[in-house]
Amino acid sequence: MNRKILEVYFIMGTVNCLKDPLETLEHALKAGITCFQLREKGDIRLTGIAYEEFAVACQRLCQKYRVPFIINDDVELAIRLKADGIHVGQDDAAISTFRERVKDMIVGISVHTLAEMELAVQNGADYVGIGPVYNTISKPDAKAPAGLHFLRSIREKYPDFPMVGIGGISEENAQKVRQAGADGVSVISVICRSEDIDRTIHHLKSW
Repeated sequence: MNRKILEVYFIMGTVNCLKDPLETLEHALKAGITCFQLREKGDIRLTGIAYEEFAVACQRLCQKYRVPFIINDDVELAIRLKADGIHVGQDDAAISTFRERVKDMIVGISVHTLAEMELAVQNGADYVGIGPVYNTISKPDAKAPAGLHFLRSIREKYPDFPMVGIGGISEENAQKVRQAGADGVSVISVICRSEDIDRTIHHLKSW
């Protein structure tokens, strides 16, 4: 896959936004995000028809701005909507169980250890999300920070494999994550809670 699409990888669900989610997404798309992942989690998340309708609306915006549309966890919805990709965590179905069903999709997986990274590569992942790099407020159940050292070690072992840093990334530390070896940064709250999305995304981009 083209590693450039990981440059500014925005993850969002309705519960993350202070303002209207679709307005937030479109603003982020206009400002230059390079990939979008729909991650609808939490006790007050959308479900059923409302969830699917929201997913379709997000997908249409991504298509308008020619930005890849990734769905978190929900393989069936990703297949039904013909999303550009699917992202799964270590607690979700193994890549090997659905890789055959999504041959034309981008498949990403979250990794926190070297063993998880090795399995991701062996099982046909297209990219990995390394993290959490720092402490994060977006996932209450997040693992302990993996740190920049782990990211560097993975890049040394897999110099050409697409990887994006995730977890606690801000405008201030984004470049440190890139310097440690990430192709890009994946963020939630830093965009969802931004008072100036254009400025925020400018600071998140490569210098």
